[in-house]
Amino acid sequence: MGTGEIQLDADQVRAVSRLGELVDRRGRPVRRHRGIYLHGGPGRGKTMVMDRFFAGVASDRKRRFHFHQFFVRLHAAAHASGSIDKAVAALLGDARLVCFDEFHVHDIGDAMLIARMLDALFKRQVTLVVTSNYAPAELLPNPLFHEHFLPTIARITANLDVISLDGPVDYRTRADRTSRGRTGFAAGRYLVDPPDQSGQPPALRGGSNRDAVRIRIGPRHLLARSATDTALTIEFAALCGTPTAAADYVELAQRFPRWTIADVPPLRAVPPDWAMRFVNVVDVLYDADRELTVRARAPLADLVDGVRGVPDIARLASRLCELSQFATAPVG
Repeated sequence: MGTGEIQLDADQVRAVSRLGELVDRRGRPVRRHRGIYLHGGPGRGKTMVMDRFFAGVASDRKRRFHFHQFFVRLHAAAHASGSIDKAVAALLGDARLVCFDEFHVHDIGDAMLIARMLDALFKRQVTLVVTSNYAPAELLPNPLFHEHFLPTIARITANLDVISLDGPVDYRTRADRTSRGRTGFAAGRYLVDPPDQSGQPPALRGGSNRDAVRIRIGPRHLLARSATDTALTIEFAALCGTPTAAADYVELAQRFPRWTIADVPPLRAVPPDWAMRFVNVVDVLYDADRELTVRARAPLADLVDGVRGVPDIARLASRLCELSQFATAPVG
């Protein structure tokens, strides 16, 4: 969502004003211990507001990360150094301002590492700006583990001013649905491939594993339909039906600027972990601004309808709204 396309709504104006308090008149970060935690529903402009603020900060001591990517790098750095403090220092250097986009906590194992990471950040007195679809009290919503994260939630609210940016409009649903003149993620398409009389989606007709291309990712391989220096075409089951992780998607996004994920079924028809991987891969491709074409068996509304137990499914639907959508796949 670009700032030139809409008038800022009241929540966005309030968020812009509060972020402006983090810098002086010359745009330099003000030395202060408290940061800002922006939360609200998908498509409300959190990332746009944060990125506009970040671009205007007149300092090279600033860092901006998508949380998926930062967490992948944090895992690797912590493993290499044996210390969260050293890992944070290696990733942030002398940064005085750090911005995290799409902060979330769903897994208890990740929650413990995130807690230690936040402690290291707060100890360094870094000014932190966070966007999230979750208010702090809603982080790690699993009732089996939520109480274990309450001390970290308390530290978040003690160090960050919590601001709701949750206007009534998901602006991605108002996006131009044509890809003409658009680049990156927004240049992609959402195509519906209805099954033929045999019941097979067009993406699979005539295909076989013998035709697959083996893509090495870490110690494993994925089977893709095709891969070139610039483009990857892979079936949903091959990508999301195997134990892939955000780190894999980050690595693949660096290798392939253009993606096609084929034969995507209604997500209620697959196990929740498959659907969660699809959410994660779209998150990574969106933030990396990689062109994505989704070839699905159903329109977007039906893709996510009836899905239960999968966090961030609303954000997935919102982001896919930015793709050009066709009722049926165009020939060629």
